[in-house]
Amino acid sequence: MNKIITIDGPSASGKTSVAKLVAGRLGVPYISSGLLYRAVALMCLLENASTEEIEGRLGKYRLELRPTPESNHIYLDGRDVTESLHSLEVDSAVSAVAQQPKVRGYVNAVLRRIPGPFVIDGRDMGSTVFPQAEHKFYLTASPEVRAQRRVPERDAAYDTVLSEILRRDEADKEQSAPARDAVLLDTSHLDLDGVVRAVLGHIDR
Repeated sequence: MNKIITIDGPSASGKTSVAKLVAGRLGVPYISSGLLYRAVALMCLLENASTEEIEGRLGKYRLELRPTPESNHIYLDGRDVTESLHSLEVDSAVSAVAQQPKVRGYVNAVLRRIPGPFVIDGRDMGSTVFPQAEHKFYLTASPEVRAQRRVPERDAAYDTVLSEILRRDEADKEQSAPARDAVLLDTSHLDLDGVVRAVLGHIDR
């Protein structure tokens, strides 16, 4: 089996948690595309470079994603930088980074080198990166619900997190459009297990 399952959606829509559990239930690797964009955002911070400037410096770095049964690890030139990727500084830079065509091409090339089967989450995995995917899902929820979910993951107040999510939604609007053949799931009133059951139910059918 070399099938690919894509789970897309806006920031804090639950796609990462769902993708991990679906992959676990199916016994296949889970891939987080967003970590690669976060790695490029980290490059900007390390280089003190703008998002436009970093496009010309991508060749300086060897970027790798290595999935494990529990998580993904991101390596820059052989150094594990995974723990540095979840900060408000990276949050603030990642949308602008992901809008750069050369950055998207760079990240997509890294992703397409990963052999299936796997479950992958992101914003345009089903529409752009893996249009051939056998199953495509798009998760969403209200900004307020997504902010409530994200607060425990960030050392920041609810209003700060909500403001950042709204900003990310606007910045990611073009990239985040669902694939035409994706199954749309509003997770606002579903718990995690309910979303996983819905996804697996569509796959079983």
